[in-house]
Amino acid sequence: MQHTKRVFSHHLNTRHRLISLAVASACAGLVAPAHAQDTGAANGIAAPTDQTGSTPAQGVATNTVVVTGIRASMQSTLNLKKNSDGIVDGIVAEDIGKFPDTNLAESLQRITGVSIDRQNGEGQKITVRGMGPDFNLVLLNGRQMPTADLNDANGRSFSFDNLASDAISQLQVYKTSRAQDPSGGIGATVNIMTARPFDQKGTVASVGVKGVVDQSSQNLPDLLKGKRVTPEVSGIFSTVTKDGMWGFSGNASYSKRDSGLNRAQIANGWIGPYKGSDVIDGSTLPQPGAPVGSVTNRPGPNDLYERPQNFGYQVNGLERERVNGQAVLQFRPVKELTATLDYTFAQNKLHTRRAEMSVWFAQTPTSTSTWPGGSNQAPLTYSEVYNSPQDISVISADFATKNTLNSVGFNTVWKPRSGLRFTLDAHSSSAESKADSPWGSSNQLSNASFSRGRTSIDFTHELPILGIDGANVAAEPIQATGSQFTNTYVKSTVKQLQLSGEWKVADASNLNFGVGYTDVKNRSTSSLVQNNGWSGLTSKNDYPASLFQKSDTASYFDQFGGAGAAGMFRDFYTADFGALRAATAAAATKPGYVSNDGLKTQASFLPNFATTDSDQRLEEKTTTAYVALSQDWDLAIPVHTSVGLHFEKTKVTSVAQVLPATGVTWISQNELPLTFAGTAYSTTHGSYSNVLPNVNADFDVTSNFKVRAGAGVTISRARYNELQGGLNIGTGSDYYLGGTAATGNPSLKPVKSKNLDLSFEWYFTQHSVASLGLFNKKLTDYTAQSQVLENQYGIHTPIGGAYYNAALNTGHCTVADTNCIRNYILNNYNGQPGVTKTGVNSVGNATGVITGIPSDPLMQFRTSSYVNSQPASLHGAELAVQHMFGETGFGVQANYTYVTSPLKYKNDQTTDQFAILGLSNSANLVGIYENFGWTIRLAYNWRDSFLASKTDGGGHLDPVYTKAYGQTDLSVGYAVTKNLNVLFEGINLTNSTQRQYGRTQAHFLNATQTGPRYMVGARYTF
Repeated sequence: MQHTKRVFSHHLNTRHRLISLAVASACAGLVAPAHAQDTGAANGIAAPTDQTGSTPAQGVATNTVVVTGIRASMQSTLNLKKNSDGIVDGIVAEDIGKFPDTNLAESLQRITGVSIDRQNGEGQKITVRGMGPDFNLVLLNGRQMPTADLNDANGRSFSFDNLASDAISQLQVYKTSRAQDPSGGIGATVNIMTARPFDQKGTVASVGVKGVVDQSSQNLPDLLKGKRVTPEVSGIFSTVTKDGMWGFSGNASYSKRDSGLNRAQIANGWIGPYKGSDVIDGSTLPQPGAPVGSVTNRPGPNDLYERPQNFGYQVNGLERERVNGQAVLQFRPVKELTATLDYTFAQNKLHTRRAEMSVWFAQTPTSTSTWPGGSNQAPLTYSEVYNSPQDISVISADFATKNTLNSVGFNTVWKPRSGLRFTLDAHSSSAESKADSPWGSSNQLSNASFSRGRTSIDFTHELPILGIDGANVAAEPIQATGSQFTNTYVKSTVKQLQLSGEWKVADASNLNFGVGYTDVKNRSTSSLVQNNGWSGLTSKNDYPASLFQKSDTASYFDQFGGAGAAGMFRDFYTADFGALRAATAAAATKPGYVSNDGLKTQASFLPNFATTDSDQRLEEKTTTAYVALSQDWDLAIPVHTSVGLHFEKTKVTSVAQVLPATGVTWISQNELPLTFAGTAYSTTHGSYSNVLPNVNADFDVTSNFKVRAGAGVTISRARYNELQGGLNIGTGSDYYLGGTAATGNPSLKPVKSKNLDLSFEWYFTQHSVASLGLFNKKLTDYTAQSQVLENQYGIHTPIGGAYYNAALNTGHCTVADTNCIRNYILNNYNGQPGVTKTGVNSVGNATGVITGIPSDPLMQFRTSSYVNSQPASLHGAELAVQHMFGETGFGVQANYTYVTSPLKYKNDQTTDQFAILGLSNSANLVGIYENFGWTIRLAYNWRDSFLASKTDGGGHLDPVYTKAYGQTDLSVGYAVTKNLNVLFEGINLTNSTQRQYGRTQAHFLNATQTGPRYMVGARYTF
C-alpha cells in the first residue's frame, strides 16, 4: 500500500481555503474562487497574514473551490477539524452568518464542548469542557487581547458581546495544546480571525441592514420601555491592486438593541444554614414550646435549614449600542515578503434603567413558617409580624457603562527560501470600561413607604409570591431613605512581541520555534458616594404624588407559574430617575435641614469623578520560548506526530491604594455602614516559571477514519482580584454577621493542568462526520477562596456593647427587635459617648447614630483571601454528528458533551469548600435545509445545571446553582438574486426563562424573564 507523504503546507493550505470561504460568506455569499495559498501564523496560531504560494496539501483538490452555501461551509469546518494538529473545532464565516446568533458566543455554543453564560439575554462568555470563562484564552488573529468589563472588573474572561460577527472570517477552538500556542487556556484557546484583503482577489463589497424587535423591551413599566424596532447596519469593502502588491480592507458595523430583563430575587441570600437544634436569638426558628411563632413540620434537630434574608421584584430597561470597525493595509513587494498593518476598534455601550420593590426580613421570633421535610430545607411559606410598620422599599436606578477596545498591530512574514519562513508580529492593545453617565457606572436611589405590616412569602409557586398586609402608600407616602452613586473604572493593556519561525528540516519533518514577550497591565479604581438615612433621609411630604407611577407587578413575570396568585402584593412603583434625584437633592439640601445622616449638599447625590477610594494596579511581564518538531511517518498506517516544549517566566507586581476603615455606625434598623478616612498603599511582588511539554499524534487508519491522541500541560492565570494586594473593606456590615473584607495574593501560581485526549473521527461523506472525543484533566494549584473571621483596623461595633446589653436586660427588647433596641439607646443615652439622637421618624421610632466605642466588642470581618489549594480532576466525552442527506437539501448537526469531576460541592456541609465552577453537560441539535434559494436552520441548545458560585449575593458561604436551560433559535434566508439575500432570525422563540437556586432547588435565589427577539434584514453584494 502506497501512501502520499504530507508536505510542508499540510495544514496551511487548508487553512487558507477556509479563510477564503469565510471571507466570501462574510460578503453575503459572493461566488468566488478560493485559491490554495500558504497562511502564516502568529506564534503558532493561524493568522491570515501570509499568502505566499506553496504546494497543495494531501487530499486537497487543486481545482477552483466554489462557495455554495451551507454545504460548502460544513465542508470547510470539517476540513479544519480533519487537517489540524491536535483536536480543533471551528466555524467559518458562512456558519456565523447563517446561525441565528447575535454575537460570537452564540455561535461558539454550537461547537461540541462549548457552553455559554448569558448576560441580559445575550451570550457573553464561554465555558469549554467544564472549565469556566477565566480558564479559556481568547485571541484575535493570534494575539492576546486585553479585557475590561465592569460586570466582572477583575476577571480575565473575554466578553464576546463586545464584538459583532459581521467581519469575522473564522473561529478556531483549540482543545489540545501545542508548543506554538500562547499559554492561558486550560479549557481551550479560541482564535478569532478577521478578514484580510489578500484573502480575496480583486474588489468586493457588501452592505447589510436589519431591523430588530425585542419583545422584552415592551414588557416593562412605561417609563422604562425601549423602542419597538432598533437598527443593525454593517458593511465590508476589500480590494487588491492589479499587480497584487497592495491590499486594503475595511469593515464597520453599528447595532442598537433595546431589551428588558425582569427578575425576582433573594438578592442577599439566605440566613444560615442552621441545625434544627441551634438556638441563636434573632436568627434561628422559635424552639418547641416557645410562646411566640408557629412552625409547621419543624426541621429535625440535625436537619439543616435556612431563612430568607430579603426578597424583591426588579425590572430593567436596557439599551445596548455597539460599534465595531477594522482597517487593514497589506503590502507584498515580492512574493516572499508580506507585511500587514491593522487597526481594530470595538465599543459597546449599555444603559440600564431599573426599578425594584423589595422587603427585608428581620428574623423576628414571631415568624410563622411551614417546611417540606428532609435533611436540607428551605421553607414552603414564611411570614413575619412586626411591632411597628416596616418599609416597603422602592428603588430607582439609572446608569450607563462603555467598553472600548483599541488595537494596533503589525505583522510581517518573510520566506527567504523554500522551506523556511519567519514571522514577526507585534501589537499594542487597550481595553477600557468606565461610566457613560453623569450619574456614574452604578447607582440607586432608595425610597420607602413605612406602611408594611405582616409580610409573607410563598415559595410553592414557580414565582415566589410576596404578600404585604396593611400597605397604604396614600397614608404613608414614599420618601427618600438613602442612595449610592458609584464610579468604577477598569483599564487593561497588552503589549506583545512575537517572533516565530518554521523550517522544513526534511521532506516529512518541520521544526517550529519562537520567542515572545508580553506586558499586561490591569488597573481598577472605584469611588462611592453613599447616603445612609435608611430610616428616612427626607420627610414623607417632600415628593409630589405624581412622581411615582403605579403598575401591576404580576404582568412583568407572566412566563412564571404563580404570577398574580391570590395574596400577591401587586403594586409596583416606578419613577423618572432624573426627576427623583433632583427632588431628593432639593429636599435634603433645603436651608436649615439636617438629615439623620448629617448635612447634605448637591454633591451628596452625584458620583465622585475626581478622586478614588481604591486604586489597584497589576502588571505581568512574561517572556516565552518554544520549540516543536512535527513528523510524518510513512508506516502501514500513516502517522503524523508533533512534540513540543513551551517555556515561560512571569513577573508580577501589584500596587494598591485602599481606603482604611475607621469605625462603624448604627444609623437605622438594620444598617451599620462603616466610616473611612485617609489612604493606605502597598506594593507586593510575585514570580513563577513553567515548562509546558506536549505531544500530539494522529493516525490515518483509513482514508476516512482518523484516530488522534494528545498529552500536554497547560496553565491558566489567576484572576486579577485574586492577585492584587491591598485590603478592601466592605462599605456596610451585617447586624448579625459583622463586616466583610477581601485581599488578593500576588504570589499565587497559575492553575496547572495535565491533559490527556483521545479522539475517533469518521468522515463518511464529503460533508459528514461522526466523532467521539475523550478527555481527562488533572489540575494542581487550583485557586481557592479562604475565609476567616478576624478584626480589621481595631474597629469596635455597638452590637453587643454596654448600651446594647442594657436594652436587652430591660426584658422589653429581643435581639431581632432592632427598633426597640435603638429606641432604648437613643432615648436613654443621648449625648453619651457614641450616641447622638437626631429626632423621631414618621412611625415614631427614634432617629440618630450609635457609634462603636473602645469599650464595645471588636467587630469581626469575614475576610476572604486566595490560596493555591488542593488538586482536582475532571474527565468527559464529546459525541458529535454532522450529515447532509444526499441532494435533498436536508441536514443535521448534533453533539453532546458529558463532563464530570469527583470534586463536587457538598450541600450538606457548612464550611468553606473547594469545587469546580461551571461544570455541566451540554447538547446541540440543529436541523438544516438548503435548496431552491432557501437556507433554513432550526437550532436547539441545552446546558445542564451547574455550580455558578460558592458564595451568594450576601457574601455567605452558600452555593449558587444555575438551573438547566434550553433555547430554540431559527434562521431563514432566501436568495432573491445572485447579489441580494433577505433573512429572518428568531432568538429564544419559546421565551425560555432562567433560574438560580441554593443548596436545594427549593432554596430559591432568582428567576429571570427576558423574551424572544426577532430580526428581519437584507444583504446586498456589489
